[in-house]
Amino acid sequence: MIKLGIIGDIGAGKTFISKNFGYPTFNADLEVKKIYKSSKSCFKKLKKKFPNKINKYPIDKNEIGKLILINKKNIKILGGIVHPFVSKNLLRFLKKNKNKKAVVLDIPLLLENNIQDKKTLLIFIDAKEKEIMKRLKKRAGFNLQLYKSMKKNQMPLLKKRKKCNIVIKNNFKKGFILQQIKKIKEELKSDRSSS
Repeated sequence: MIKLGIIGDIGAGKTFISKNFGYPTFNADLEVKKIYKSSKSCFKKLKKKFPNKINKYPIDKNEIGKLILINKKNIKILGGIVHPFVSKNLLRFLKKNKNKKAVVLDIPLLLENNIQDKKTLLIFIDAKEKEIMKRLKKRAGFNLQLYKSMKKNQMPLLKKRKKCNIVIKNNFKKGFILQQIKKIKEELKSDRSSS
């Protein structure tokens, strides 16, 4: 099984591109939402660490955002609590899909958390920051302060790009993106048949 790790800036189109490969996809952001919604164990750990800030089950994403805005160091603490739950779900996903040709890993902190292995093909999504910001500002509940805090928690984009094997240019035009995905999939097929 080939693992495709999708790397890029917040709002660069990683999730859209991941879905369009047509392979089983592990979306870490969706997994976190599921964990907040259904894991009482995660809720108890967060409540224990932040007794005056985490008040509701299912966990309210806005409360998490407020924690990050109060203190940027809370990102690391939250990650330390939530990451093991996400990792467990990732292992379950990989086991379930072990006989598939490929899987896509849409995990924002893939490199930062060193989740990739030598067999992971890293794909960088290259999008113009101006276009990203224009799109992010249209998202419901977009918070610039929260965005800046999250961005500081990530590896610099140039460093991420250098670690990647392939670059997809995202001009936010579906046809252009699909052409690049098709080309990558064809290269993967030819690599598999020649090995």
